[in-house]
Amino acid sequence: MSTTTPALEITDAVLELGDGESRVRALDEVSLTVQPGEFVAVVGPSGSGKSSLLAIAGALSHPDSGTVKVHGTDLRTLSRRALSRFRLTNLGFVFQSGNLLPALTSADQLRLAAKLAGTRGVDVHALLASVGMAHRAGHRPGQLSGGERQRVGIARALVNSPSLLLVDEPTAALDRRRSHEVVQLLAERAHQDGVAIVMVTHDRDVLEYCDRVLEMVDGRLGVPATV
Repeated sequence: MSTTTPALEITDAVLELGDGESRVRALDEVSLTVQPGEFVAVVGPSGSGKSSLLAIAGALSHPDSGTVKVHGTDLRTLSRRALSRFRLTNLGFVFQSGNLLPALTSADQLRLAAKLAGTRGVDVHALLASVGMAHRAGHRPGQLSGGERQRVGIARALVNSPSLLLVDEPTAALDRRRSHEVVQLLAERAHQDGVAIVMVTHDRDVLEYCDRVLEMVDGRLGVPATV
């Protein structure tokens, strides 16, 4: 039996949002375990709880009940300051449009992320090369295509060598070819670097690259979706 510590372990998580009559159960006893090197996609309609799932996995909010562990650490045991530090050093985030700072070049995006995480000795050009963006190291976001911005965003998220990478709708603004390129790149990073990846998406066209696909409906994480 494997003794590998899961990169992410969510157990019976319940999260309610809103007040009074408008209060809704965003997560309804959700459980999810993701192993190092595993690429998991979560699909489902808007409002199904996908963003709430990423929020608790990324220590951006705590469930009302249940537990969330990242590489064996129970996030509820950490102080606010320790939690912030934990996010910087153990987690990576990729957002819908790359979420890059407009004034910084691709290389400087990575340098700033490394500085914030306290990560020393990062070869930003090698990291950009690993996502096919070495030739755009000196370019700012306004000079990059949507797919290129996403690639830089992925490289930036990997600066701290995270054990868990959380990806929010990475293909939302991309055409079909670039969508496949970006998600294939994520799969390569998971399988080559051993980073666990959880991706929420509406794009069922790219699910072939994922190791596991789960369906989220009304706050519940169901059986594997049909790919």
